[in-house]
Amino acid sequence: MVSQWADNTPIYVQLRERVLAQILDGAIRPGEALPSVRQVAGELAINPITVTKAYQSLTDEGIVEKRRGLGLYVTEGADRELRKRERERFLNDEWPQIAARIRRLEIDPAVLLRDF
Repeated sequence: MVSQWADNTPIYVQLRERVLAQILDGAIRPGEALPSVRQVAGELAINPITVTKAYQSLTDEGIVEKRRGLGLYVTEGADRELRKRERERFLNDEWPQIAARIRRLEIDPAVLLRDF
């Protein structure tokens, strides 16, 4: 994990987002353990309480689950649920702005599709 942090967002929120991105990207798969709080805190030079807060947020959302004596694991189906949420957020929040900008700049949609 890269340890650069934006000043305008709490570090625990940014860490939470990084873990979510790793799950979406398949770097951490359902059923796999998250790195320990101590490991993440050491690697990123942040307070273990910050890592715990990020992990607790993921637990509260049902993205990860605690396994007594073993640590935190990504729940089955977490990747599908995250993908569904991100897709809805993109289509409802981001796409309308992108589509408006495409129209404003008179960009031919065929030009955009060429890159796919």
